[in-house]
Amino acid sequence: MSAADSVPAQKRNWLFLAPLVFFGLLATLFLFRLFAGDASRVPSALIGKPAPELALPSLEGLVRGGAAVPGIAPADLRAGRVTILNIFASWCAPCRVEHPFLVEMSGSEAVRAGRVQVLGLNYKDEPENARRFLGALGNPYAAVGTDRNGRSAIEWGVYGVPETFLVGKDGTILKKHIGQLTEESARALLAEAVAAAARAP
Repeated sequence: MSAADSVPAQKRNWLFLAPLVFFGLLATLFLFRLFAGDASRVPSALIGKPAPELALPSLEGLVRGGAAVPGIAPADLRAGRVTILNIFASWCAPCRVEHPFLVEMSGSEAVRAGRVQVLGLNYKDEPENARRFLGALGNPYAAVGTDRNGRSAIEWGVYGVPETFLVGKDGTILKKHIGQLTEESARALLAEAVAAAARAP
């Protein structure tokens, strides 16, 4: 076989290998992005800006300490307290994983003293399922607003659940945590909340 006859075979081999090489490069890039960065640290355009207005109805039938748990009003985020706003849903598996850390957070000295509050935004959920979720796992929230259509979450730039925001005493967004809280990140978030509460208005 002459050299000229072997050229088409070489081209066929390259055409066969090209998609595999391309796929390998994409897979390498994906793995690098997955393990090289912390997804919870994705920057938010809202950091340092006033929190979007939140006026959400309460979760019907939710009771805490014998009293109905209120919804979220715009003034709740500008009440002179630091706010930890957690976006959750009963159908969200990571929400179940992080929930014990929120319950622990709600029992902290800073929350009991009223310097920090923990609020919940129930995202695209059925009320009965949300009540069952909080009844089984505990309710760490002083108020729970229901966002049935997800419109408020869009205004807050929510990618998905769970997400957690830290809002200053003046209603300025200080931090956004994407994904489920771990024991370590929950404690760090509470420490930041306590430090923000100690700062002058």
